[in-house]
Amino acid sequence: MPVFLRTLLAVLPSILRSRAAVELENLALRHQIGVLQRCAAKRPKLTPGDRLFWICLSRLWRDWRSALAIVKPATVLAWHHAAFRRFWTWKVRRGLPGRPVISREVRDLIRKMCRENPLWGAPRIHGELLTLGINIAESDVASLVVETPEKK
Repeated sequence: MPVFLRTLLAVLPSILRSRAAVELENLALRHQIGVLQRCAAKRPKLTPGDRLFWICLSRLWRDWRSALAIVKPATVLAWHHAAFRRFWTWKVRRGLPGRPVISREVRDLIRKMCRENPLWGAPRIHGELLTLGINIAESDVASLVVETPEKK
């Protein structure tokens, strides 16, 4: 009787979940079984495809941590962060830099506006530059704003 009760209690949560969640859990568990069958060694060897599978699953399924048994959830998150870094490294090396260079004239103009209008902050200077037709991010303006004694 206790085995039946234990089995019933184990199945009960899957009955209450949506069909998609149960299917994703089934897929995750089958993948782990496949990895363990593929690796006869004590420690399973995960391929880049296995890592990509878990990264995608973590993005699609909210409860992915509950089905994970062969690695820690923090490991999957570390794989995701590493893939994100590799993507941006690849993108920059391909010749597509992230942030455009700010010309010397615009930098000098921002510093001049800071000195002549000590109470203006980065949002105000950014707005003024936009009215002049200079398209620059407010964060770039904030990095170039000169601190004056009147602002402190």
